[in-house]
Amino acid sequence: MAQEIKDLIAKIQQDGIVAGEKQAAQIKADAEKEALRIISQAKTEAQKIIEQANSQAKKTDDSTRADLKQASRDLLISLRQEIIAMLDRLIKSDLRQALSPEELAKIIGALIKNAPLSLGSQIIVSLDQQDKDKLEQGLLKQLAEETKRSVVLKSAEGINSGFIISFDAGKSIFDFSGQALSDYISGSLRPELSKILKSE
Repeated sequence: MAQEIKDLIAKIQQDGIVAGEKQAAQIKADAEKEALRIISQAKTEAQKIIEQANSQAKKTDDSTRADLKQASRDLLISLRQEIIAMLDRLIKSDLRQALSPEELAKIIGALIKNAPLSLGSQIIVSLDQQDKDKLEQGLLKQLAEETKRSVVLKSAEGINSGFIISFDAGKSIFDFSGQALSDYISGSLRPELSKILKSE
């Protein structure tokens, strides 16, 4: 029995990871492409600003040159911060689109169907109120009929996309919320983005 539970947890984690990694890879690729476009545009703008600043500096005294250099640095820092903030917004927006109610139904259905009965007969899925309402219209009845288990959908504050699932009445959870996925994707993209921005 303990081995079945371990096997189930490993399978659930693997299925969830595979599905999450597939979506994360697509979102990451889209975000990287958009980030490179933004960086290229930012480089062009930064180059124009630097050229203008250098032209002005040649016409003024040493004090003014120092002020312009500082302003240029501040502008680049501000641009870097804006690019990173823009990347975060893009990831969250793409996640919300990727985790549509239809996709959520597929992912949740696969997780529940592959869970052994030994874990229990009640499963709790916490998600955004709008997603909950849409899933209740079709998924809930279908899953209950197919799996012969009680599936409870709950709305949860703080979940704007994605879901959190528990197979043991909330004692433990698997977090596939938009925030958790966004943190994961941002965490993997930010170091690379920072290297690109610092190299210029």
